[in-house]
Amino acid sequence: MTKHTTQDNGHDMVGNRRSSDAGADAVTGTTEASETPSQAVSSGSPSVSDVRPYRLPAVLSIAGSDSSGGAGVQADLKTFMACGVYGMSAITSLTAQNTTGVRASVATSPEMLAAQIDAVFEDIRPKAVKIGMVPNARLIEVIADRLRHFGADNIVVDPVMVASSGDRLSGAGSVDALCTKLLPFATLVTPNIPEAEVLANAAANRSADDDAGSQNAAETATGDDIAAEPNPATIHDEASTIEATRRIAERCGGCAVLVKGGHGLHGANDLLLADGTTTWFTHRRIANPNTHGTGCTLSSAIAAELAKGAALANAVGAAKDYLTGCIAAGLSMGAGSGPMDHAWRWRGRPTTQANRQ
Repeated sequence: MTKHTTQDNGHDMVGNRRSSDAGADAVTGTTEASETPSQAVSSGSPSVSDVRPYRLPAVLSIAGSDSSGGAGVQADLKTFMACGVYGMSAITSLTAQNTTGVRASVATSPEMLAAQIDAVFEDIRPKAVKIGMVPNARLIEVIADRLRHFGADNIVVDPVMVASSGDRLSGAGSVDALCTKLLPFATLVTPNIPEAEVLANAAANRSADDDAGSQNAAETATGDDIAAEPNPATIHDEASTIEATRRIAERCGGCAVLVKGGHGLHGANDLLLADGTTTWFTHRRIANPNTHGTGCTLSSAIAAELAKGAALANAVGAAKDYLTGCIAAGLSMGAGSGPMDHAWRWRGRPTTQANRQ
């Protein structure tokens, strides 16, 4: 993978990020302390004195449940383990789905979601939080309220709006709530190209309403939270990607933005905008139709790397390498767009080195 960074002063820096898949260290990750669990005694069960306590960085996933295991909280927890952190979850929605589509879904009550988040923070405080599919605006408000209450760190938001199968996963009002309630204090938002277009246009409409002194911007929105936009953002090349990314960052609170290029026509290149600096992460496209849960996996891997202390750009690069390996492993299950192999590093599958440009 090649990382290409451009700063606002026009200075370009091109370099290769340090590989994250060099042996076992890349699999186990970095623990909070230098202690590691002792080996079991050669015979019999270990006694209490044989166990040396240790800790792992903890990461919380706030997302929906995917009964087929390929996306949602299930994919997040697999990713957390593979990336060397301790995973926890707060379920926003139960779904009945498989690789061919979503059959049914039931949203968690606001009270239950708040109780899950409180229970986690009051006992095992996470060093990072990944937020995935949230089915309605009320639950987004609950998440924002509880994370502000606990002063959560390293919040990564994957604005899941539509499943890989094409099924809509979030209701009317969700985009506006996301832009106004959650993104202003998030660390990173990771939309794909269609989601980035929605966020960029919603941001533009909200800014126009603010400039006109509107007292109720929601009244101008459609069921998809987007008012009529005379010049709607469309992403079709590098320049339009940069423009949409800047629009999201400037008008949704200034959080960092990673626009994922997997839906693009050329390659699988992602653009990160953070603190005024743009960084391109380039990979060639892998010919594998089984990509269910790619967005969940990438955002979870980024959160895991942040929990281990990585800088944002390095966290994105390491997560991209991990995701590339998940896809390149070639797992094939189900009749539709199938899941990936989150445990490819343990199975001796091809590493990401061969897939870098």
